[in-house]
Amino acid sequence: MLAFPSEFYWIAAFALAAAVENGAGILAIFRYRDWAERSLAYVMCFAAGVLLATPLLHALPSAIEKNPDAGFSALSGFLFMFFSNAVIKHYTQQETLAFGVTAVEGIGIHSLVDGVVYTVTFSISLLTGVLAGTGLVVHEFAEGVITYLVLLEGNVPERRAAVYAFFVAALTTPIGAFLAYPLVNGIGQAHLGLLLGFVSGVLLYVSAAHLLPEARSYEKEHSAVALVAGVGLALFIVFSRGL
Repeated sequence: MLAFPSEFYWIAAFALAAAVENGAGILAIFRYRDWAERSLAYVMCFAAGVLLATPLLHALPSAIEKNPDAGFSALSGFLFMFFSNAVIKHYTQQETLAFGVTAVEGIGIHSLVDGVVYTVTFSISLLTGVLAGTGLVVHEFAEGVITYLVLLEGNVPERRAAVYAFFVAALTTPIGAFLAYPLVNGIGQAHLGLLLGFVSGVLLYVSAAHLLPEARSYEKEHSAVALVAGVGLALFIVFSRGL
């Protein structure tokens, strides 16, 4: 019987949970549109809080501990997301963003990168994976909702938009995780530190440049409380490791 390391099962669990959460967002907006739109800002702010705190409190310090040059790779990760977002916007000629992407191609790339993030973070440690994975899984609900709305804006029929959104935004995350696993699993600690630095930059961009601006566009009362709750959860997970 083929046996995998325990980290593989954590990666698989979080990647599949992300797909399920994304699908839940699509189903919610498809069947309960008013409720989903009311909840969207809170979900995004909570996810942003987790994803903002995770690289600053744990992921980036761990990366620098493994490789002193990880700060440069973190900057590279941030700039990669920034410029890829700019290219996709230019290519699609769309101004309304869904987490920085408005075309099916961009959504697929974004979700694929999420899958790679799961693999890299869990390859570092269980704590790093859980911290990053929690924020990413939570943000999948909002990504599913917005992906569906983007397809509707492209005049795709409702049922077809739901199916397309699931295949492009939900299934690409576990695909990215499983494709990255054999590659990440075979590299040394120094290179893993560089990869984690890159991922930290990606997480900072997703939280600061995607989730928070998008949530601000919906501006709800107490949305700041959701952001603080996300940061609080990350703090709790980090400090509870020493208990």
